[in-house]
Amino acid sequence: MAKKEKKEPEKPSTAWQGTYGDMITLMLCFFVMLYDPNEVDTAALAQIQESLQITTESIEAPVTNGGQSLSQGKLADLGNNVSSLPSAEKGTSLSVAKKKAVSLFAPEVKSAKITLSSDERGVVISLASDAFFEEGSAQLNIDETRDILLKLSKFFQDSELKNRRFRIEGHTDSTPVVNAPNSAEYYPSNWELSTTRAANVLHYLSDFGVDESQFSLAGYADTRPMFSNETKEGQAYNRRVDIIILDEGHF
Repeated sequence: MAKKEKKEPEKPSTAWQGTYGDMITLMLCFFVMLYDPNEVDTAALAQIQESLQITTESIEAPVTNGGQSLSQGKLADLGNNVSSLPSAEKGTSLSVAKKKAVSLFAPEVKSAKITLSSDERGVVISLASDAFFEEGSAQLNIDETRDILLKLSKFFQDSELKNRRFRIEGHTDSTPVVNAPNSAEYYPSNWELSTTRAANVLHYLSDFGVDESQFSLAGYADTRPMFSNETKEGQAYNRRVDIIILDEGHF
């Protein structure tokens, strides 16, 4: 009797892979829609990046040579240490301050009178010079900005910021100062102009109740531009006053 030939098993279908890929893509789109960049704790992230600089001396015993907050130790101990880092607490505090600022100054941010950001120094509140000062002048346009300065003063008097320090930095574009004849204002250079702008902002905040002892002043003239001074738009962004909620490492 002849033996029946064995049929080779059919290859498994791969049709499911198309459905699976569609599902993963839809899930990705869903989570991208949920993502809100305003909720990213950028200050806390900066603190972690500064504190955790991991090097490996050997495969068996990697160690951490971190910032001021971390002592040398095995990676197995790292999880127990991170939650108690002073830098983590500071980062959380700065992140809360930024979220409050984003909420409080939303109308001013929308109208481009204020911008909010954060960097290694802390949380930065930038006042658009064109809204607060005339070009080449350090006199505040108080009629237009009184309400904003009042909001700023109340923000800096918040109980959660009572132990923090702030720095007001004045900046200009690269255009040389032109002093009008018989003008009450005279600035030999952009250095004096930028510093006087910072001082005048502090004087008004002080009049509205902030504690001057928490503040310091700096004038940088045109040495720290945000954008190129070769365009009018870039110059407008570079003319600004920054108020910084300082990270403790920059006191």
